[in-house]
Formats: sequence, C-alpha cells, structure tokens
Amino acid sequence: MKRLRIGQVAELAGVGIPTLRFYEKEGLIPAPERRSSGYRQYKPEVVRKVRFIRRAKELGFTLKEIQELLSIRTSSPQTCEEIRSQVEAKAKDIEERIASLERMKVALRSLAEGCDGKDSIEDCPIINALDDCEHHLGDESFDA
Repeated sequence: MKRLRIGQVAELAGVGIPTLRFYEKEGLIPAPERRSSGYRQYKPEVVRKVRFIRRAKELGFTLKEIQELLSIRTSSPQTCEEIRSQVEAKAKDIEERIASLERMKVALRSLAEGCDGKDSIEDCPIINALDDCEHHLGDESFDA
C-alpha cells in the first residue's frame, strides 16, 4: 500500500498542512507512521476522512460533533438513524441562530434609523441606547 506525504494528503483533501497537523493533534485523524527521516507517512484512506471532516465543517458541525460522527461511522449499529438525528439537530440549531441574527439585524436597523448622524457623540442615540440597560427595541432588550 502506497503511503502519502503530508503535502500530498493536504493537496488531495483540499486543506492546508497546518490543518492536518491540527486534526491529528485533536484525534480526528490517526497519527501517521513516520519514516526513519521523521516524515509523516499517511495511509491513502486519510484523504477521505479529511474530506469528510472538511465537508462537515462547511455544514456547520463543530470538531466535537465531527468526532462524534466519525465515531458513529466506525462503531454504529446497522442503520444511520443516529447520524440522521445529529444532522436534524444541527439544522435546528442553525435555524435558531438565523432567527437570532434576524432579531439582531432588526434591532441594529432600528438603532440606525433613530440616528441622523448629526448629533455629538455625547448625544448619539445609538451610544445612549447601548448605554441604557433598560432600553428595548422590539422584543430585544439590551441587558448589561
């Protein structure tokens, strides 16, 4: 079986060399064998695993969640129900974050609309609103 150098794995997987070293340190990929010269020698299947990690990160999974997915992948029962459940939970989490970002956007726009940009900093309605712990914009409150 042909072994790959770290640069080859990085190029084939579409990541940087520091990323591979980080994944190794975090236990996401196994530590590779080393030649007598000290060079890392990866098994070709590591490329597939790194691509999996990269795609999962692109979908918003944390490294901890990716580790769980990888663990399920290697030690799971016959069905993929546990993986499906994790993906549904991640989608729900993303929906909640989007809703939170939308609320922040509305609050920020409301702050911007309340300021014509001509007041001094001491009289700036935005600064005053952010200073005011009791100030409410829509359903959002600014708590200290």
